[in-house]
Amino acid sequence: MIELTDAKRRIVDRLNRVDSATAGELASEFNLTDTAIRQHLEALQAADIVRRSDGHASGRGRPAARWQLAGRAASLFPDRHADLTLDLIESIRSTLGDEALSRVVATRAQRQAEQYRGQIGAGSIAVRVRRLADQRSAEGYMAEVEVDGDDIVLVEHHCPVRAAAGACGTLCQSELQVFSAALGGDVTVTREQHLLAGDHRCSYRVSSRS
Repeated sequence: MIELTDAKRRIVDRLNRVDSATAGELASEFNLTDTAIRQHLEALQAADIVRRSDGHASGRGRPAARWQLAGRAASLFPDRHADLTLDLIESIRSTLGDEALSRVVATRAQRQAEQYRGQIGAGSIAVRVRRLADQRSAEGYMAEVEVDGDDIVLVEHHCPVRAAAGACGTLCQSELQVFSAALGGDVTVTREQHLLAGDHRCSYRVSSRS
């Protein structure tokens, strides 16, 4: 991620408050030259923090390009989703009890397994596990597949829900059920490494039942 100078931070904050802006509009607001603003915008564009779009002509001449926030800009603003998740877990536990919390987790696991089944489809065990790894990577788990003899090992190097998993152990327990249901009845899934148990990653051995 690019290091944000004061000027770049102000540009990003301004673009977060408006639909879009031209370099000229930003230069006028921050009392900088058009050239300086464009240099900042180009650096931010290279880092996928802002993007450029063609403006609409309002008279003669070429319309001024407009700038908007892009994909990686979201990471520059506070995200309290982990705090919210923890608060929801504790609220369910304190209001309805652990049994109700377990039912909520089980319902989520069932939906997740159905979603994964649709994304994985048919194929060999290796193909199915690789598709599952691709989906988990898209969710932030940094997953990959290793071959160990006749078995396939699903490895996850990061846990984006680690705080929630630490507060609610049934979340991790349900993952085994999710993977087993998603991959099909011809496999057995066993957890071999666990981040919350002090390991550096989570890993799951997928073995054929035959």
